[in-house]
Amino acid sequence: MFRFLHTADLLLDSPLRGLRSRDEEGVEALLGASRKAFEALIDLAISEAVDFVVIAGDVYDRDWKGYETGLFFRRGMARLDAAGISVYLISGNHDAASVISKQLSLPENVHVFPSKKPATEQPDAWPVAIHGMSFPNQAVDENLVPRYPTAVAGKFNLGLLHTSLAGGEGHDTYAPCSVADLLGKGYDYWALGHIHQPRVVHEDPWIVYPGNLQGRHIRECGPRGCRLVTVDDSLAVAVCDWHSLDVARWAEQKVDFGGVASFEEALPRLRAAMGEAVEAAEDRLLALRVVVEGVTAINGALRGRPDRLEAEADSITGDFGEGAVWIEKIKIATRPEVSLEKLAQRDGLTKVVVEATLGTPAESDLVSVLPAEVGRMLTALPDDIREELKKGWTSEGLREIQDDARNLILEHLVSKGGEA
Repeated sequence: MFRFLHTADLLLDSPLRGLRSRDEEGVEALLGASRKAFEALIDLAISEAVDFVVIAGDVYDRDWKGYETGLFFRRGMARLDAAGISVYLISGNHDAASVISKQLSLPENVHVFPSKKPATEQPDAWPVAIHGMSFPNQAVDENLVPRYPTAVAGKFNLGLLHTSLAGGEGHDTYAPCSVADLLGKGYDYWALGHIHQPRVVHEDPWIVYPGNLQGRHIRECGPRGCRLVTVDDSLAVAVCDWHSLDVARWAEQKVDFGGVASFEEALPRLRAAMGEAVEAAEDRLLALRVVVEGVTAINGALRGRPDRLEAEADSITGDFGEGAVWIEKIKIATRPEVSLEKLAQRDGLTKVVVEATLGTPAESDLVSVLPAEVGRMLTALPDDIREELKKGWTSEGLREIQDDARNLILEHLVSKGGEA
């Protein structure tokens, strides 16, 4: 029997984005979150006395400005070395051979797979064959799986691969392949990286994304961590446990203001919803987006003075302890108390606008086509700039824009036309 940790996308020293500029205390507290999560990973490996750790790419977010990021990672590897724990890693698109210009020697326990072709490591201590290949450059558009070695008979075959699989919204397509490609190699466990959302793609054999160690913005909500895998004497996966390692958590919490007639009536609902999010964060720092929904008489007031609701939410955060919660954003998604059918009976522009809002924007050609078109235009930009610009150009982002526009139009029609 042996045990290993599967992690990926450490993205050391990657900045956390999205807190409002006035949240200086929150920004300060979240600085270094990726390092703290990495230290938690090292602590877990040592406390669980695992045999080895596999890292499926993107240790770093980008080229180092100096050597401190590399030195920090090296210190973590040295701690594992002192505990007798080996490390097997590949580079991904963020830390490909062509991206990282500075180099540091690593302790002898660290085995980095080459970028020219796949290789296999067969340590004497355990009946395992670990196959992997690092990215030679940032944009790898080739399916690398056919190049991976044949499974070694009598060994637990573990494949390390940084891949988007068939692609996923919010992630660039790198080393694309299918689940069938992976299954066809006959490996027992595919340790994947690149997709930041934790996901078990397939069981028996296992194909797993552990996700990144630390969420960096509101599109990386929920727990982040790694997988602790136990392989039994029959060379089968006996346990594939999840361990949360993030030190700060991003969350989106919806609040139903349906039927609410005043701010005073709305605030208890806001406080209760925020409390649910704090409890779900499991005593971690919480960066929270609040989405206010429902048909309400205060829709106009909410949209006209969104700063009041932000101030109320900021005040409520103090109920959960100093510095425990920061409001990333308040999103107003409420709707006015209006009958679209009655408005549609009016003549002129009102009738035209209401009939348009009664359509199905989620199925519009614009929503389906624009994300791909914009994505192609942004590919030439640096990673950090591209990530910032493309946030609003996902299908989800465009639907939000459509919903906001529709609700603003309805509120305007109600305010100009009286009761509907």
